[in-house]
This record gives sequence, C-alpha cells and structure tokens, in this order.
Amino acid sequence: MDLLTTLSLFFLSVFISLTLHSLTAALPSCKNKCGSLPIKYPLGTGFGCGSPLFQSSLSCSQSEQLLLTTHTGCYPITSISYSTSTLTLLPPLMSTCSSMHPSPNFGLDWASPFQLGPSFFLLLSCTLPSSSITFKGTPICDPSNAHLCAYLYTCPAVSSLSLPLSAPSNSCCVYSPANLGPHMDLDIQGLKCAGFSSVVSLGDSPADPSRWEYGVSLKFGERELDGHDFATACDTCEKSDGVCGYAPPRNYFVCVCQNGVNTTLDCYGQVVVGFQEAAAPASLVLVFFNAKGIWLSWLVLGLWLGI
Repeated sequence: MDLLTTLSLFFLSVFISLTLHSLTAALPSCKNKCGSLPIKYPLGTGFGCGSPLFQSSLSCSQSEQLLLTTHTGCYPITSISYSTSTLTLLPPLMSTCSSMHPSPNFGLDWASPFQLGPSFFLLLSCTLPSSSITFKGTPICDPSNAHLCAYLYTCPAVSSLSLPLSAPSNSCCVYSPANLGPHMDLDIQGLKCAGFSSVVSLGDSPADPSRWEYGVSLKFGERELDGHDFATACDTCEKSDGVCGYAPPRNYFVCVCQNGVNTTLDCYGQVVVGFQEAAAPASLVLVFFNAKGIWLSWLVLGLWLGI
C-alpha cells in the first residue's frame, strides 16, 4: 500500500467517524410527555421533535415544564386538547382573582403556527372609560359582558392594582374576541390599562371569579410538510410507542424510539446496531484498500448522506 493510499484511508476514516458522531448528536431526543402533559404531533419538546413549524416556539424545561416562547416572553402551558387542537397557557404576570398585578404586553410571533382561541380578555385598571377604549378608532369593549368586570373587581386582590374593592367596572374592558393586530401584540400600555386577565371558562359558577378557569387559549393546526403526510406517518409511529420528529436540514420524517433508535418507519422491532439510523435510509459504506476503492467509499458515503 503506497503512502497516498494510506493517507487517504486515514482521512476517510476520520471523516466517517466525525460524520457518524455528528449525525448521532444531531438526531433528536424527543419525549412523549413533558411533566404531566402528553406530547403528540404536531407539538414537540424541542429541536427535531414534532413538526418543524413548532420547533422555535415549544420546549420542555429541565423542570419538566412545557413552555411557549414568543417575542414578549416565555409562558408555561397548563393543558393541551388534541381533539380540538387547542392549548392553554398561563402568563406569569397575568391577573387572576387570587393575584393581580401590572402586566406587560402579551403577544405571539408573526410567523407562529398559533392563533388566539376562545378566551375572554379583561383589560384592568384602565385610565379611559371602557366606552372610549378603541383600536384604530373602533371600540373594542363588549358591553354585553361588562358584568364579568364587576365580578372580577369583587376579588380582594384588586388592591394590588390601586383599585378599591368593587371599583367602578367602566375601568375594565372585556375585549372579546381579542385582536392582536398586525404586530401580534395585546398592547396593554397602548390601551392605557395596567394589566389584564384572560378567562378560558366560567365553569358552573359564572358569578364567582374565584372558580373561573384562567389562561390564554391558543389554537394550533396540522399541516403537511414537503409533500409528505406527516400526520399519517405519526399515527403509526405513536402507536409503536415512538415520538414523531424530523431530521434537518431537509426535515425528513423521523420516528424517535424509546431505545434511542431513529427510523423513517416505526419502532416495532427496532434495535440499536452500533449507530442510529439517519433520516434517509442508511447504505453500507465499503472501504477497499486501494486507490479506486477509496473513491468508491466516498461515493457510497455521499449517497448515504444525501449530499
């Protein structure tokens, strides 16, 4: 074996080793639960999990809390309904009957796959009377639900907003349905209010704000990606106890198995065989100990990687 062949084989072996290591590191480690919340497609727990459309929005923290991150903050998700494609989040500085305080703006990212669901937004401690609060010249307060303001103002926590108990309800605005506007923000300060509350459900005691279900409801949808029906593929994957994900940069569908194997099919009968399966089907890399064989190895490796 001449010096050129020896050197070529050495660099090829280093390249293959580094490539397989980087592929294994890049393949997603996805969860089917975050805390008590089940995680199913299209949602995911981080990069490479669920649908690529959600990867910049959702994450599972080290404390097992599913979080939605937008340009206005990071919000804990408290419940998910896959049958209605909705989730509920609880902004940390949103007011409830038991705790009221000034709130920063709440917003969604413009390119986010989320949109507001059915919630009652209540703007609190506004300097303008509710009849004068407008968005682009259009009144936004719903007078038919003004009684919700009166109920909420019976909570002792209103003192935290410098309001007396049972304050005049015209300093509160029921903004429903809410419109986040072109910047996808609920502009609390721009509307000249101190804070906000959001109610997902009044429950069976609509006159008792201490029993309301507080939170912001968001809708999410499923979309087909790259011409592949991810939803159908995910159904088979999840039935095999796998978690749906994708492999960048081409975002191939990946079924992430509990034993660490990543497959393009499902987790039935999948075993670890030295290195994880990549998003594209693996091909055997052959190394021949001659100059021609080296170039064949590079060719087969290139086909395996899809480059």
